[in-house]
Order: sequence, then C-alpha cells, then structure tokens
Amino acid sequence: MKNAVFAFLAACALVAPAAMAQITPPDVLAKSVTDEVLALIRADKELQAGNPKRIAELIETKIAPHFSFTLMTQLAMGRNWNQANAQQKKALTAEFRALLVRTYTTAFTQYSNQTIEYRALKLAPADTDVIVRSQIRQPGGPPVSVDYRMDKSDTGWKVYDVRIEGISLVENYRNTFNSEVQKGGIDGLIKSLAEKNKALLAQAPAK
Repeated sequence: MKNAVFAFLAACALVAPAAMAQITPPDVLAKSVTDEVLALIRADKELQAGNPKRIAELIETKIAPHFSFTLMTQLAMGRNWNQANAQQKKALTAEFRALLVRTYTTAFTQYSNQTIEYRALKLAPADTDVIVRSQIRQPGGPPVSVDYRMDKSDTGWKVYDVRIEGISLVENYRNTFNSEVQKGGIDGLIKSLAEKNKALLAQAPAK
C-alpha cells in the first residue's frame, strides 16, 4: 500500500498546473511538477506531520481539479456506466472522486526520500492519449514501475488511470464496482461508496 499511495501522489502531482500559456508535453510536465510537489512536501512540516486539513487543502486546490475523475469513473464502471442515468452518473463520480482523494491522502505522510525517474516519451503532434512510464526508486528496496495513462484536454494533459507494477487502478475498481452493482444495482454501489467515504472521514485524526 505504501508504494501504491506514493505512486498516486506522483500521478496527482504531474497534473497540477493545468493553466499554462501552452500545453506542456506530458513527460516533461510529469517530471517538473512532481519535483516541485515533492520539494514542497520536504519543506512543509505540517504535510510531513500528516495534518489532514493542510493535506486536504493542497489536494483540493492543486491536484483534484486537474484529474479526469469523470473518465476514471466511466472506465471503472465499464458496461455498467450505460445503465446509470445522469443523476446516478453525477453521484458515482462525486463519491468515487471523494474515495480516491481520501484513500490516498496518506501518500503525503508515506513519503520517505523516494525518487522518481521518467522515461522519455515519443510524442506525435496528433497524439491525444499516451502512456508516461516511470520508476519509483526507494532506499533499501526494488524500483516500482508506474505508468500513467493521460488524455489531452483543452487545458492540458490529465491522468485517467495509473498502473502500478502492471496493475491498473481503474481495472481494480472495476471488479469491485461490478460486484456491487450485481448485488444492489447502481444505487447500491452509490450507497456503498458513500458509506466507505463516511468511514474514512470518521477515521481521519483531528489535528
């Protein structure tokens, strides 16, 4: 889990500054912004201490607005997405967004001097969907491969899936979502996600 949450932090970091004069290539954006965010963590004692309010503010203002949560939810739902009406799709996206943000908030307190190396990306002018490949190197352990699926939007490149050692975040949730839909339908899945989010919120320490 430690590698997973750190990988998600890296994925979040690479999409932070969407408002730019021109669209930065995804691999260049990944390296420059990840370096900036990790430097911020090193310098911020409240982030290092795991202050949930400080972490939440950083995620909500710098990271979450630039993630393709709707596309992530659609892919995680698979064929079940078409069974949902507009209101259900909105609720699913909101709950899944909240779950991802709350689950991986712990990434900020898991950081312990890992470094990230990105592979060069051959990007054609017409490309709108790419994979940015990287490795997380950690003291005393083997490197962890992390691939980011990124989609080009009008405001820049955004992550819509993360593969850690070949395991897709979206596909992993798809199995869980499909099981929940089979048991209780779309509304049952929404209820299950809402309950998980309430439980995570209740577990958060007050600081």
